[in-house]
Amino acid sequence: MKRKIRTASPTAPPASRSVRFQITAPQASKVFIAGSFNDWRTNDLSMIRLPDGKWAKELTISPGRYEYLFVVDDTWIPDPSDVETVPNPFSGLNSVIVVPNPGA
Repeated sequence: MKRKIRTASPTAPPASRSVRFQITAPQASKVFIAGSFNDWRTNDLSMIRLPDGKWAKELTISPGRYEYLFVVDDTWIPDPSDVETVPNPFSGLNSVIVVPNPGA
């Protein structure tokens, strides 16, 4: 999975960036993304099922370093394609995304 970072839309704060998250989970009935960018709310950011078994969600996020996990049918999993992870307090791993400042 490659995350595409685009410049902010006119309605977003000027420093924010559009980030696309994607995971392959063809058997899943529901997928959410939760992380430090939404206070780890599990049912806040539902992902959209794509025809090829993938799920995607585009978020507008301010620059910074964030930890996140996918919630696939109520099971928390790190991003399988993410290169950076950090230990979490539940003996698992959180994925990490860094959203750069514009012009960085």
